[in-house]
Amino acid sequence: MSKTNSVRLIGHLGQTPKLVGNGDQSSVVSFTLATNETYKDAQGNKATRTEWHNIVSFGRVANLIIQYCKQGDFIMLNGRIQTRQYTNKEGQQRYVTEIITEEILFLGGRKSEGSTFTEPVMITQDDKAPF
Repeated sequence: MSKTNSVRLIGHLGQTPKLVGNGDQSSVVSFTLATNETYKDAQGNKATRTEWHNIVSFGRVANLIIQYCKQGDFIMLNGRIQTRQYTNKEGQQRYVTEIITEEILFLGGRKSEGSTFTEPVMITQDDKAPF
């Protein structure tokens, strides 16, 4: 059976990724990714809409994201959509939809600050690091 829960996003990191796990093989990293859509509004003017995505990465990919990514970097990621339920501090049930990263392609950083990568580099959970 083919995989039906699949997403590919290309955008800029909204914040420097933060480690929310313990820093070894079970590392967990979260960050936001901004994707932009350009369209014409009702008056025919060019407009841009930004969509913010919650991204979560695990293990090897998480460790590399922490090591090499910062706010504003341009990446492409492949993953799956997952919605989870949690209870907030007030005891209310909440839901959050996240993209679980399966592979990431580092496309570069902001030109004004330079980039860690000069060429695109694809990283998956199974690959050996090319650096």
